[in-house]
Amino acid sequence: MAGSRKSRPSDFVADVAARLVPYLQPGDGITAALSGGLDSVVLLDCLARLRDAHRFLLEAIHVNHGLSPNAASWAGFCADFCRVRGVPLRIVEVSVERKRGDSLEAAARRARYAVFRRHVSGVLALAHHLDDQAETVFLQILRGAGPRGVAAMPFRREEVERGHEQDPLIFLRPLLPAPRSAIEAYAREARLTWVEDESNADLQHDRNYLRARVLPAIEARFPGYRQGLGRSAALCAEASILLDELAALDAGQGLRDGTLDMQILRHVSEPRARNVLRWFLRLQGAQAPSANRLKEALRQLVSAREDARLRVAVGDMELRRHRGRVQVVKVTRGAAAAVVWRGEAVLSGPGDTGELHFVPIEGAGIALARLSGRHVELRLRRGGERIRPHCDRPRRTLKNLLQEARIEPWQRGRMPLLFCDGQLVWVPGIGIDCAWQAASGDPGVIPEWPVRSRTGCTPIEA
Repeated sequence: MAGSRKSRPSDFVADVAARLVPYLQPGDGITAALSGGLDSVVLLDCLARLRDAHRFLLEAIHVNHGLSPNAASWAGFCADFCRVRGVPLRIVEVSVERKRGDSLEAAARRARYAVFRRHVSGVLALAHHLDDQAETVFLQILRGAGPRGVAAMPFRREEVERGHEQDPLIFLRPLLPAPRSAIEAYAREARLTWVEDESNADLQHDRNYLRARVLPAIEARFPGYRQGLGRSAALCAEASILLDELAALDAGQGLRDGTLDMQILRHVSEPRARNVLRWFLRLQGAQAPSANRLKEALRQLVSAREDARLRVAVGDMELRRHRGRVQVVKVTRGAAAAVVWRGEAVLSGPGDTGELHFVPIEGAGIALARLSGRHVELRLRRGGERIRPHCDRPRRTLKNLLQEARIEPWQRGRMPLLFCDGQLVWVPGIGIDCAWQAASGDPGVIPEWPVRSRTGCTPIEA
């Protein structure tokens, strides 16, 4: 009877509420990630029971990866499940693209989280539980991860840098302390149904192999292994925070405008220098390199000649050193040759140059009348360009003007330049060619694009 009392749905829901409510205010919205499997079904059922009492708004999102012949029926199951509980559901179909070295699991996860970041704001509830956490810790240890990797999945994580138009995305895992056995018991008692993903039986996937072949043997000898690995994850999370705080202290005033003073890396011990560099890369959104790659990157940064134009590949980014400072630059491969401007207020530039904003103005900027009916495009620098931004001075090479403006060398090749019928009209940080400048009273437009010079990163106006 005692076991039966522990498995009552009301007790399980109360435990979820106790974990969830401290992070919510009345009127907040929660989006539950719903795959249709056991864990996500239990999570959404619990949230639906708590919704009215705790006055939060609830909806769900289902990502259809299209990897299974049953994918359409899973989406239909999720729609029915949500309809019965009065939960709005968004279904998003994705195409899973594998990068070199990717497992199918990793590629699907990347596609899924891209959907979450694009379609969800506020709180996203995920159905990971204690067994998932133990498996993740085990896998990270086998892969040779450090404290940040072994920390595995946090109960709460906030993504702040998601663009100005969206609120931060907060990931919550209300089931994380619960073992799979408790989730299964809840589902039985609540008479829930769910779908089974046939790929869970495929032992080619590392997690499935670990779950089916390795962990049962460990449990036979160490029945409390889940809780033990969970505690290890929590301790590693704490250690990771301390390492980040140490890196911030070591960097001090050497971190400025997204660049790092090289002297920081030279004046601390090698382990601390690697810690600072790892932390700096993460701040700039770079993929965490392997320990060997990080060590080699530090060696090159510290030992290369002062005048060397150093470029160290880190995933799809590069570490570059210039004038005693280190910067992380995204590498543009296969960039579009040109992007045509047809009067849009906001336009994505060629390659990875990001967005440009075109601000209307009167009596300044580029003369709109001169652009009318002509071919206007943005393209990257090719070499040999010339421009005359000051009407009382001669036309000069763009190369010399960029050097005088002290714009970093790695910025010069990824700046979007505005051309009209092949003539260079505007350059970020330099200005508008004299022949294209709007006269007093004429309608004009000012392009804005963030360009980094040695004085920092600011929007450049014409």
